[in-house]
Amino acid sequence: MKIAVDVMGGDFAPKAVVEGILLALPSLSNNETILAVGPKDTIQAILDEYQYVGTQIKIVHADQVIEMGEHPTRALSQKPNSSIGIGFGLLKEAKADVFASAGNTGAMMVGSLFSVKTIEGIQRPAIAGFVPQTNGKYAVMLDIGANADCKPEMLEQFALLGSVYFEATTGQSSPRVGLINIGEEEQKGSILAQATHALLKANPKINFIGNIEGKDFFKGKADVIVTDGFTGNIMLKMGESIYNIMKDQGMSNEFIENTNYEKYGGSPIIGINGNVIIAHGASSPVAIKNMIGLCKSVVESKVCEKIKGIIENK
Repeated sequence: MKIAVDVMGGDFAPKAVVEGILLALPSLSNNETILAVGPKDTIQAILDEYQYVGTQIKIVHADQVIEMGEHPTRALSQKPNSSIGIGFGLLKEAKADVFASAGNTGAMMVGSLFSVKTIEGIQRPAIAGFVPQTNGKYAVMLDIGANADCKPEMLEQFALLGSVYFEATTGQSSPRVGLINIGEEEQKGSILAQATHALLKANPKINFIGNIEGKDFFKGKADVIVTDGFTGNIMLKMGESIYNIMKDQGMSNEFIENTNYEKYGGSPIIGINGNVIIAHGASSPVAIKNMIGLCKSVVESKVCEKIKGIIENK
């Protein structure tokens, strides 16, 4: 397995990313390699600082960087030798099994669409987030920001994508799918929510349990939570805020610890012809370590191939 990592992505890059790679090495088997994408001299200097002399980190030189505030499409076209551009090149040419970055989210999304492209039959790929539950498990929520405006048919596909992802990565069959809404009753909610409810209810491939409200978000009612990217992004970030609020007040327990974004490492883009992980811009070395763990999980689960199988047999 070859895991390509954008060393220049994130608020604390490149040092935090290289430190995270080094933290992840003990969890890798001998046939798993990290492709560290970025300026060769910069990466080598940090590795030398930590006296790294192993063979599991291969440097792939990239002399340009797409900054956080840059326009995604323009930056990718104007900076073909950026760490993100080179990373997607590795993925497209099958020289990497997965590509991960804590850099410009828009550039990662655009790069996915233009390099490995969307799986045929998928209207729009989604970004999946992980929502801790009070039972100690987690739910997968999508979309969390790729698609602010959605059609009912898109949300129906998100439910299918999320179900395949959850089953492939956890081994749990027939995951429960819940639709975020302002009430549990079938007739409640916006026009989008009502139309989506009808589609989910009629789809035999989806184990739809009905609407779930905000109060059920963490309660373990659903394994897959479906919503548009606008709502999903707000809810995920609200959930992430719990960790710092409780930490500031000196409070901690297992659930609060599970709201720490570092634990999950990042969010997969689901519905594309390849494995891509977007990590939090403020990722620490621990978050980067867990991002690499998520990369392994996604590759090993073969979720991309399983989604293709479901869509082609629809």
